[in-house]
Amino acid sequence: MFSKYLIVFLISMVPLIELRGAIPVAVAFNADGAELNIAVVYIICILGNMIPVPFIYLFARRFLEWGQDKKVIGGICTFFLVKGEKGGKKLEEKAGKGLFVALMLFVGIPLPGTGAWTGTLAASLLDMNARNTIIAVLLGVIIAGVIMSLASMGVFGALSAVFANSPVQG
Repeated sequence: MFSKYLIVFLISMVPLIELRGAIPVAVAFNADGAELNIAVVYIICILGNMIPVPFIYLFARRFLEWGQDKKVIGGICTFFLVKGEKGGKKLEEKAGKGLFVALMLFVGIPLPGTGAWTGTLAASLLDMNARNTIIAVLLGVIIAGVIMSLASMGVFGALSAVFANSPVQG
C-alpha cells in the first residue's frame, strides 16, 4: 500500500499533471481494491504538488533566461518565457490589486495549463512576493484538491443526476 501512496505523491509533483491527475489515480487504485485513505491521499497530493513551488519560484525564471540563447534548449526556454510573461501580464491586467486572489483561483480551477507550476512561474515572472506566491498557490492547490476529490468520487455526477431528475417547481 505504501507504494501506491508513493506513486500518487510522485504523480502530484509532475508538471501539467500535478494533483489534478494524482487524485483520480488514487481513486482508481481504490476501485481496484487498494483501500487508500482519501484524506491521506489529499494531504500527500497537496504536499507533492507544493514541493516544487519554491524551486520553481527561485530558479525557473533564471534557468529560462539562461537557456533562451542556448542551441538545444533555446526555443523551448524562449517559448516558456514568452508564454509565462504574456499569461502573467494578462493576469495582472485583469486582476489589478487582486493579483493574490487571481493567482489562487488560477491555480485552484483544475483546467489544462493552470496549476501550481504555471501559476508559480507566472508569479515569478511578475516579480510577485515569494511569500504571497507560495500562500496563493497553496490555497489554489487546496481548492483544486477539493474539486478533484469530489469529481473523482462522483459527487458532481450524483448531484447532476439528482437535479436533472427533480421536478421543476412553478
